[in-house]
Amino acid sequence: MSTGAQAVLSGQVEAAAKAAGLAVISSEVGRDFSGEPTTRFMLAQVADNSKKQVLELSDKFDFSRADLLAEVGTYLAEAAKRLKNPRPDCYLTLHGLPLSFEKFTWPFHASTSGADTFLVHGEVRLEDGESSLLHAPLHAKIAASMTVTFAEIVKAPEQPFAEGFIYNAVRKTMDQGQLELVKSGNRQPVPVTTRFYSPWKKRFSFNDTTEGQRQEYLAAKVFWLSGVLGDGKPVWVLDPRDAQYLNTTVEELKKNAEALAGEGIVRLAADTEYATATEALMGHRAQYVAEVQAALAFIKPTFNEEMRGGHTNM
Repeated sequence: MSTGAQAVLSGQVEAAAKAAGLAVISSEVGRDFSGEPTTRFMLAQVADNSKKQVLELSDKFDFSRADLLAEVGTYLAEAAKRLKNPRPDCYLTLHGLPLSFEKFTWPFHASTSGADTFLVHGEVRLEDGESSLLHAPLHAKIAASMTVTFAEIVKAPEQPFAEGFIYNAVRKTMDQGQLELVKSGNRQPVPVTTRFYSPWKKRFSFNDTTEGQRQEYLAAKVFWLSGVLGDGKPVWVLDPRDAQYLNTTVEELKKNAEALAGEGIVRLAADTEYATATEALMGHRAQYVAEVQAALAFIKPTFNEEMRGGHTNM
């Protein structure tokens, strides 16, 4: 990227970040998987730069397109709210696994194996308050592959347009028992296909959930992300990524959170967008730890013992 083009991109990102209540505290030249130049912007809240997020854009990104700029604005506005979380990098799976997402390299790159797909690499780690004390925390290296057909749905193969559904695809694949958390290992595939998108509804589809399941999910999220990992600080319960993941709306999540608050399970902030764990919720620690162990057992590969012992007619 030329110096002039980089300066233009930097100015555009700074303006968009400022409109969302964020500040660009640093930027540097990077390289994507294929060696093409990118710019890595370090973002933080204007009032608090203790928690940061990287925004990486390729030199091919066209910031002048109005439709792209609007979506980047939405992405940054959501990032500003997520950065208020004590652990902005953490998400919960439907089976109760608290995970951090890190080391994702943007934008997508074409497969080098000859497959007709686009890939993005990253890593998820178990964050149960215990794993970080281990020498090798449980984690999964990810290779999320987007088909050409699916790529036509995405406005641009860049972080602001894909990060949300990629994270949700990882969570969904984990829910299906198709990803294993290990102490070491190779990259594991996460196929991102049109099965995650409804063309007639023009929206993503991951998990159909009931009101009860959504309440259970939000309670578990507040338990882990606020009570265990967040030192009792508020966590955003109206995250649109969770709404997409649970096939619901932010408005429905708001009703679910209010129902939990009415039962004394969570404590809502004045703006009702953030919640903290109550003593009653933290009293269910044994239940949530057991759910983590059950989820870990579910995603662990099993083997046919008779076949392993040689008792087979194959």
